[in-house]
Amino acid sequence: MNIYVFFALIATLGTWLVTALGAATVVFFKSQNQKTLNIMLGFASGVMIAASFWSLLQPAIEKAEKTAGIPAYLVATIGFLSGAFFMWVSDKVVTFARKNTQSHTNDTTQRIIMLVLSITLHNIPEGLAVGVAFGALQGNSTTESLAGAISVAVGIGLQNFPEGAAVSVPMRREGYSRKKCFLIGQASGIVEPIAGITGALLVVYIEKLLPYALSFAAGAMILVAVHELIPECQQNKDVQPYIATTGIVLGFTAMMLLDVMLG
Repeated sequence: MNIYVFFALIATLGTWLVTALGAATVVFFKSQNQKTLNIMLGFASGVMIAASFWSLLQPAIEKAEKTAGIPAYLVATIGFLSGAFFMWVSDKVVTFARKNTQSHTNDTTQRIIMLVLSITLHNIPEGLAVGVAFGALQGNSTTESLAGAISVAVGIGLQNFPEGAAVSVPMRREGYSRKKCFLIGQASGIVEPIAGITGALLVVYIEKLLPYALSFAAGAMILVAVHELIPECQQNKDVQPYIATTGIVLGFTAMMLLDVMLG
């Protein structure tokens, strides 16, 4: 196995592990600590927004300038919009299926299935983002690029924790056993290692796809951060108006400092 594909596998196994840790909170709690989740989601969104540029878009533009046959800005735009569009379509499909299910049945099991499907589907481009970031190291294995790839994995891992809890805790409230809640909750992240290896293999063995893949991952991450994480972490902002905002600023700052110090 190519060393960078192996790194992608290890990184996405790590993000899957964080999902499992989030799902494991069902052993101790029947409800989530909203304050902790808000700052964690805010921090993750800050990291993901910063990483989308420094670790994905900027390398995509630099790579496109050297290898692409069309202007670099066009490559980055196509890839970025494709990633955002993919996430938008996946969200629409899940939303439609969820509404359709709820309109035809009140079965709790069906609602749980749709929740798991929703989070699992969203984990695919997140796994791709990690895989692409590590696969890109083959042509640019500097300390800065390695730190950028790790930052992408950390940002996605952080937001996977509440996703795991978002599956297991509602199931526990419906009366499922703690064991079943944990097993199903962690299973929602199993697609990330698969998607991570796929993304890494694509950019390792088809070099021309690299700038498109990097910008695609950036578009997917931005949409997840802006459409899902930031609104979610802003819940209860009337009571604690700056908790989530502090998390966003700290996450962005951490990624920025990492890039500047290693650049």
